[in-house]
Amino acid sequence: MKFRIGHGYDVHQLAEGYELSLGGIKIPHTVGSMGHSDADVLLHAICDALLGALSLGDIGKHFKNTDPQWRGMDSKVFLSKVTEMIGEKGYKVGNIDSTLILEEPKIGKYIPEMKVAIAKCCNIEPDDVSIKATTSETMGFVGKKEGLEAHAVCLLFKD
Repeated sequence: MKFRIGHGYDVHQLAEGYELSLGGIKIPHTVGSMGHSDADVLLHAICDALLGALSLGDIGKHFKNTDPQWRGMDSKVFLSKVTEMIGEKGYKVGNIDSTLILEEPKIGKYIPEMKVAIAKCCNIEPDDVSIKATTSETMGFVGKKEGLEAHAVCLLFKD
């Protein structure tokens, strides 16, 4: 059996007039993520981790923010397409571990639904997806509530 690991990171600004998409679901909040697509920082970090594990570049290489077909796109589409790319290389997702860094809203109650959405896109079980959340203790752009960030690590395997 062959294994590959990958790490992903993403960041987005927060602003009024946008929806807050995290982990493949919409979360009610006074501000949302700015971006070309739905700006789901968690799914973008996961995509980068999966792509990086197989040296396939990053999310921007495959889903350019200058391409009008991706404007406003649900990032679950990206994650599903990345999972297909991995499958074409003979790999499957083993597990995903991720961390969201944001001051608000508190997202603990949304994590089970996020895990289901991510697992569905990656053809794995929700228990194979870990999502943790923390704050930046009011420091930096996250602490000032100007943005949010996410890190993700994945394990891929080939039988």
